[in-house]
Formats: sequence, structure tokens, C-alpha cells
Amino acid sequence: MASVLEDPTLERNYKGHRDTITSVDFNPNMKQLASGGMDSCLMVWNFKAQMRAFRFVGHKDAVLSVNFSPSGHLVASASRDKTVRLWIPSVKGESTVYKAHTATVRSVQFSNDGQFLLTASDDKTVKIWTVHRQRFQFSLTQHANWVRCAKWSPDGRLIVSGSDDKTVKVWDRTSKECIHTFFEHGGFAHSVAFHPSGTCIAAAGTDSTVKVWDIRMNKLLQHYQAHSGAVNSLSFHPSGNYLITASNDSTLKILDLLEGRLFYTLHGHQGPATAVAFSRTGEHFASGGADEQVLVWKTNFDKIDYNEVLQGHRARSQTHPAPHIHDIHPRSPKHHPSAVHHASTNISTQSELRNTVSAPPDVMNLGPALFSQNRAMGYSQSGQAGSMLQDLGITSSDQESRGLTNGTASPPAAAHPTPSGASTAPLEVKEIPPGLAQTLENIVGQLDVLTQTVNILEQRLTMTENKLREVLDNQQKITLQVRPTE
Repeated sequence: MASVLEDPTLERNYKGHRDTITSVDFNPNMKQLASGGMDSCLMVWNFKAQMRAFRFVGHKDAVLSVNFSPSGHLVASASRDKTVRLWIPSVKGESTVYKAHTATVRSVQFSNDGQFLLTASDDKTVKIWTVHRQRFQFSLTQHANWVRCAKWSPDGRLIVSGSDDKTVKVWDRTSKECIHTFFEHGGFAHSVAFHPSGTCIAAAGTDSTVKVWDIRMNKLLQHYQAHSGAVNSLSFHPSGNYLITASNDSTLKILDLLEGRLFYTLHGHQGPATAVAFSRTGEHFASGGADEQVLVWKTNFDKIDYNEVLQGHRARSQTHPAPHIHDIHPRSPKHHPSAVHHASTNISTQSELRNTVSAPPDVMNLGPALFSQNRAMGYSQSGQAGSMLQDLGITSSDQESRGLTNGTASPPAAAHPTPSGASTAPLEVKEIPPGLAQTLENIVGQLDVLTQTVNILEQRLTMTENKLREVLDNQQKITLQVRPTE
């Protein structure tokens, strides 16, 4: 039996940025949402009502792109201050810095295996870096103007980039060559992305259009003129059946790629909509705007049909054969209301927005604190912090030399953001006393440090054993060579 179509609904409204939101991204564990803004801050919003939001302060200019690592233990941020930072999305507030480009960094993205970072910049280059030890790999340098956005293909073998030179380029990661150039005659490509199948790319432009190309035949598949203003951001639904866009006309548009038509028009932002992203499962999407608001929406539509498709995309991103021949996977028939067969559904949330946040959110300001109390305790770390430092290959002794610092928190405010229509009655929860919770956290942090130290010692012992074995082998060879001459 086919499922009945349901409209997207607004679930949360976060206010904490002090300027336009530029980028949003979900933690794969669906416990957090990150956003970057022109206020030079990275915000991490925790979905649990009891937990405060984190404001990470460290960049010296606007944060233009944010992205969670596949494990969720790291957040990368790209800034106009020419740097990329890696953050632990927790109260520790630690970060490490890449002096990435010679101009504004517009875009940053982790590879699907979490081992590499892809950055794009106004210095006209795209660069690849290792996450471990933050080492530069190589540059892609054929663009003739600012590079606004660069993204990995699902299998990590290709890269797509969009530039103010009015081109969208597809690169081969292995050969480091541009394998095809698509021309955007009408404007600049603000945002680009790979279809989950890896066979198509989409680009959003300043000419108010969205284009979808087949990268095997280098053919334009679909061309949408749904917006009346520049399109700032786009994101594919994980099933590959839908594409969502954000525009200066203040709307979000959901495009049905199977039927080649506009599906939904969402009116939630008061001013230009500047950022949008689906969650990794596709059950939610988030948007940001010039109104300094971050909105979290529940998708609702097509929630049954795409589970099998998701499994196929995951399997394909992990295998080495050529991409699958299907561009967009079919879904089962669905009962659409007659009205949406011919026109998109307009959804306005202006009445909801007034009820989603009762007061300013409870925010902790986190930033470099060279002589904080936590620093004196030997970098006590949570589980997430330990995972991040292992990912980076940074030991406890390395942290001071790299200038990693813990954060300090400002006094909390009084309220938390709540979903639209949710009950605001307080729950009776027996909480752990703050002193005991802090003590337990410190103990766990110290255990993490000890575990990490033991691992490092084991690695060094193994290296010493290998070196000793190599020396003994060489000595035996020399002895065998000397004996015949004697």
C-alpha cells in the first residue's frame, strides 16, 4: 500500500548568531547541528533540551563553511581569515588551525572516510589536506577566479568545484587533472554538489537557476528556474530523489528530480535564505538566513520509500567499480493530492516562528583561553575529545606545542529553544550534582589521557622492536658477507 504524502514541518528555531548564517551541517549522530556565520562564530546546537548551545570563538573574520566529520567527533570551519579550523564539538572548545590559503576560504568538506579535507578559496585554488597531522597534499589550479565551493564525490575519486569564472569543473583526484568543464553562461556557481549515485552533479547560480548534469555523458539533464533571486545553497536528499535550494528570494525550494518539477516552496526566513542541508538520513533538513535564524525542519515526505536506496548508495560509495548506471533510483508509486500534480505546495511558517523560541538560547561562549583552569589539569578530555585527538594524531605532549587551548564558558542564560507546539512544562528529572558531575568528567578525561598515553607507548615499543629486528638482520648479513673473505 502506498504511503500518503505529508508536508515538511518546522521543528526548531535557533537564535544565537549575530549576523547572516552562511552554512549549516548535521552531526551524523543527529545530536547536534553546526552553523557558521558572518559574525566570525561557529555555533553548535545540541538537540537535547537540557544541553546548551556552544559558540566557538577563534576565527578573526566571517565563517563561510562548516562540516562535520563522518564520525561526528570533529567540525571543520572555513573562514575569510584565510584559515581552516578543526574543532571538538563539546564544552572543551579546543581547535587546531590550518593556514590553508592566501585568500578567503569559501568551502571545506571531509572526505567520506574522514581522512582528508577539501578546501576552496578566493586564491583560485582547490586544495586537499590530510586530517592526520594536517599535511598539505596538492592543489587544483585551473580556475581563473574565486572558487566558491568544492565537494567530493561519494567514492572520493572525483571532485567538483564552482567558481566565479562561470565554470563548474570536475576533477580526477588521482591524476589531479580537470576531466570536464561545464559553462555557466548566466552567472556564477555559488554552490555545487554530487548526486548520491556519483553520476550527476548540481550547481546553483547567481542567475537564479539550478542545473543538474550527467558527468558520464557531460550532458545537461535538468534546468530549473524556480527562484526569483540568486540561489545560495543546495543539498541532495540522500535518496537522490529530491534537491533542496536556498535563495535570496527568502524561500527554500524542494525539487522533485524524478518528475522534474518544483515540489515545495517553504517560506520560513525573513530575508535571503543563505544556507541549507539535509541530514545524513534525510529525515530532517536545516536552513539559515540573513535573519540570523537557524531553522530545523522535519522532512516527512517519502520517508518509507528511500531506505533501500540509501543502502545502495552507501554500498556504492565503499566499492571501487565504476558508478552505477542509474542516475536517480525509482521509488514506489505514491498518492499525491491532486493539487501537487501541477504546482508546488506553498508552506508558510511565519505563525509558527513566533512560538518556537520563548527566549534567547542558553549559549556557552568557547574560545582560546591560554591560562584556563582546565589547561592546568593536563587537558582532561571527554570521549569526543579523545577521539578527535586520536584522529589528528596529536598526543598530550603535542598539544601545548601546537597551541591547542581549552575554552571558558560565560554564565548561562535562562531558556532553551523548544519545538513548535511542544509542551513547555518542566520535567521532573533527578540530576547529578554539578560538583560530582564535574569530578566524574575529570576522571573520565584523565582515563582517556592515560589510555592514549599507553597506546602511544605501545606504538613506540613496536617501532623499537622493529628497528632492533632490522639491525640484527643487517648484522647477520654483514657477518655472512665477511666470513667467506676470511
